[in-house]
Amino acid sequence: MNRDWLLPATLSEATRAQCEIAEACETRDRFGDVRLIAGADTSMKWRDSTGPIHAAIAPLRWPGREVLPPGLATRMPPFAYVPGYLGFREAPALVAAWKTLAETPGLLLVDGHGRAHPRRCGIATHLGVLLDVPAIGVAKSILCGRIEGVLGEAPGSQAPLVDRGEVVAIALRTRARALPIYVGTGHRVSLETAVAWVLALTDERRLPLTTRLAHDAANAARVAWQSSPHFLRGGGPPA
Repeated sequence: MNRDWLLPATLSEATRAQCEIAEACETRDRFGDVRLIAGADTSMKWRDSTGPIHAAIAPLRWPGREVLPPGLATRMPPFAYVPGYLGFREAPALVAAWKTLAETPGLLLVDGHGRAHPRRCGIATHLGVLLDVPAIGVAKSILCGRIEGVLGEAPGSQAPLVDRGEVVAIALRTRARALPIYVGTGHRVSLETAVAWVLALTDERRLPLTTRLAHDAANAARVAWQSSPHFLRGGGPPA
């Protein structure tokens, strides 16, 4: 793992790292038979940009959907909040959580964008390349680009999200009358395959099961931390 891609010292180094990560990203399918899938998400105290980040990697067996214990980590963000550079705040905690898993997932769905980023390096691409794991970005809002064409109202309806002439994600309606989500390549997964996996995991819900599990696990970790005697005494998480 390239440490400069994980913990750059300056914003200019972070920009260079994002460009290098985007260049290293693979946008075609390169993975084998998937038996373990995981979701990745983080949680922070509301409106606290300096406090700890609680990260969760939530795995489940495929195709049986047996939910396994999540990998968890709490870390202080090493990078200040700057729009477009979220990966440098979240990736260290997510990498730490990944390392606690008993088994390595064959596919990772990340709460956030993949290639649909001004420098083509959203958190899903950032994390996928860092870990060299097939990754999919599942975002709830648009960071860059716009939807081209008409996105239908029926579940399964799709339309491309285009930025500067490039299709960077797919706007996907997973539930009738619900807002679309934006599915993109993180690393080693094509757009078409990414959409197919997300549809297989949504279960008539807006977000895929992996995302929901990781969201719940990260929030539970935050609540447990804030309720711990260590926290109440003013202690901090690991650096």
